[in-house]
Amino acid sequence: MTTWVIKDADGNVTNPGINAPEEFVKANFDYYEAPAVTALSKEFSSILWRNDELKNSDWVVQVPDHPQKTDYTTYRAALRNWPSTADFPDTKPTL
Repeated sequence: MTTWVIKDADGNVTNPGINAPEEFVKANFDYYEAPAVTALSKEFSSILWRNDELKNSDWVVQVPDHPQKTDYTTYRAALRNWPSTADFPDTKPTL
């Protein structure tokens, strides 16, 4: 299997890594490419880190009186927006 970068019509990355046979990717996406391993590694590992941060903080935003709820809500918004910023993947959001 190959890892593919999925893009939109303008060339923007919409998914930094899908492991799938080329036939599946051809059938389901109009714009894609097999990336250089180094580029994928940095973006993909950054997305994995971000997803872990979101998963590990899910419980905080569900506690109505958590003392850092506002901070975590802001942090989680920054995490979700991070891939579409100029800072991605070099500067991670901080709590």
